[in-house]
Amino acid sequence: MDGSATSNGSGDGGGWPMRPMDAEQLRECGHRMVDFIADYYKSIETFPVLSQVQPGYLKELLPDSAPNRPDTLDALFDDIREKIVPGVTHWQSPNYFAYYPSNSSTAGFLGEMLSAAFNIVGFSWITSPAATELEVIVLDWFAKMLKLPTLFLSSSALGGGVIQGTASEAVLVVLLAARDRTLKKQGKKSLEKLVVYASDQTHSALQKACQIAGIFPENFRVVKADCSNNYAVAPEAVSEAISVDLSSGLIPFFLCATVGTTSSSAVDPLHQLGKIAQAHDMWFHIDAAYAGSACICPEYRHHLDGVEEADSFNMNAHKWFLTNFDCSLLWVKDRSHLIEALSTNPEFLKNKASQANSVVDFKDWQIPLGRRFRSLKLWMVFRLYGVENLQSYIRKHIQLAKHFEQLVLSDSRFEVVTPRNFSLVCFRLVPPTSEVDNGRKLNYGLMDTANSSGKIFISHTVLSGKFVLRFAVGAPLTEEQHVDAAWKLLQDEASKVLRSV
Repeated sequence: MDGSATSNGSGDGGGWPMRPMDAEQLRECGHRMVDFIADYYKSIETFPVLSQVQPGYLKELLPDSAPNRPDTLDALFDDIREKIVPGVTHWQSPNYFAYYPSNSSTAGFLGEMLSAAFNIVGFSWITSPAATELEVIVLDWFAKMLKLPTLFLSSSALGGGVIQGTASEAVLVVLLAARDRTLKKQGKKSLEKLVVYASDQTHSALQKACQIAGIFPENFRVVKADCSNNYAVAPEAVSEAISVDLSSGLIPFFLCATVGTTSSSAVDPLHQLGKIAQAHDMWFHIDAAYAGSACICPEYRHHLDGVEEADSFNMNAHKWFLTNFDCSLLWVKDRSHLIEALSTNPEFLKNKASQANSVVDFKDWQIPLGRRFRSLKLWMVFRLYGVENLQSYIRKHIQLAKHFEQLVLSDSRFEVVTPRNFSLVCFRLVPPTSEVDNGRKLNYGLMDTANSSGKIFISHTVLSGKFVLRFAVGAPLTEEQHVDAAWKLLQDEASKVLRSV
């Protein structure tokens, strides 16, 4: 099959008839696609977790121009199996332990299907009232489940929640709001003096946000965190950096803390950092993209102590909350700062409800104009699973991570580099004393051989100069047997790597 077509579009010659909104065609093809997806999940363990293709592989398999005529559905599914699936890294595999999870679920999938069916562009309330109002409701549900301060709820005078695409978008919009709030007080010419503060463990999305927002690169302060605080930033170091900048005539205006850092899942001291921000009239943002989901469990809620000091709080439901990508939840105490920074009001968007200020228009809370009906996914996850089951789901993954941590500790050839938080274990193969690179080549080799086997996928980071392997439990299908099999593979490959040293 070369991608060309034989049909004239009417169905003659086996081509797919073009009836874009035909209900019966959708029923037939939709059933087939659902069967394909169900079979994919059923057989997902038969695929290499990490795609083993080489760069440019697909260009060799597909034609260099679009087909002029429709192909058959059979041919399309053949190409998916033979050409697309080999180039997919299987994030839903039970043997996927890299980065952080990106959960899919039946409930999330159904919500995605329904969102695709409605296919609204919900930039304002009038474009689909249900989309705006359901988003307000489910964000309030989630805020109450996390026991966020009431100031973050839509029922408060100024606060509320909104779904962004990713945590990167969330931190950008609040940085823009904070920037404009400060410039309003200090004058627009003060832009070159604005300073942002974060740990060296903070996600790189903040640095990109600063670049987009026009923050001078030399005014992005990265405060070093180390193993003495399990890679949480020290408030004293932040205060010292702020004092130095104040003495130089600069304007500290934004401080970002993290609950569950990318490298090691460290938790910054929210209460102390919040007080520092408050003392200097800075915007205080909390990024809980990964670990926010765990805080729905009462035994982990203490990690959010101090959230009452924050101006904004963000977590990703699409990471560890069974809500298909993308669905990043952002709450603010004062929505007016977002709206002032991001609002436009052209004539063609004006309508009675918006002009009367009787509704929420989420176009003014985000970067793009258009937005999808993403709250459907979250609503269905809540409705079909319930809070108790969702808490059990989180606890199970944390228990599996504890199990893996104990396996690592039982083998003297390995070490746990920093105490486990949530469902991430940071570990490494201890290098021989003769190793000049502190085990980098050794552990990279272990990771590479394990990933190249196709049996598991893990990722890495660097902590205090050590090349560290990350084992993040969180895929929906992962069971203890998968963790045990992964550990055995790592042990076996470690023996081979050590023999080659």
